[in-house]
Amino acid sequence: MTPRRPRAALVLPVVIAAFAAIGPPAAASTGGAEYGQSSQAPVPAPAPAPSPGGIDPSQPLPAPAPGTPVAPPQPGQVARVLPSGMAVAPAGAPAVVQQIIAAGNRIARTRYVWGGGHRRWEDRGYDCSGSVSYALHGAGLLGAPLVSGDLARWGDAGPGQWVTIHANAGHVYMVVAGLRFDTSGQRRAGSRWQTARRSGRGFKVRHPAGL
Repeated sequence: MTPRRPRAALVLPVVIAAFAAIGPPAAASTGGAEYGQSSQAPVPAPAPAPSPGGIDPSQPLPAPAPGTPVAPPQPGQVARVLPSGMAVAPAGAPAVVQQIIAAGNRIARTRYVWGGGHRRWEDRGYDCSGSVSYALHGAGLLGAPLVSGDLARWGDAGPGQWVTIHANAGHVYMVVAGLRFDTSGQRRAGSRWQTARRSGRGFKVRHPAGL
């Protein structure tokens, strides 16, 4: 007769086999991706470079808001022309008037070119409306060049205290602080800035708002 094995001897091998099937416990995760494995988390896109600010010089300036009225000129507060053909703003003139004169000086002696100043601000020459547009643009008053017929409808009606524009379908000039800025007569005067008056007959009279 075969002797019977104790019950404990039968259970122990079964328990050992069960633990072997389960295997050792998994190591606790330390977070992040396992070395050598590709991460499934999306990589954040780089932050865009900060804008340098300012206005793109290749784009026209936006049209300005209506101007704030400025103090009218005092008697004798008029601009003058130097022998060089450059204009000098009167003492105490509003900043915007000084800017118009400074812009006008940059092209005061450049030659007349029909259509000049309408495709680009800095051009090899300027016609009458291109000249007036350039000077107004230099003070931030005009966003894009206008032809003379459009300038006859631009701004406010009537003469201004500091700046008056005379325009019709064929020509335009303006008077800034008592000084005429005009391509007509430039050949004789040597500059667009001129002290001589001319008739305003046949012209619409306009002025920048507030001026």
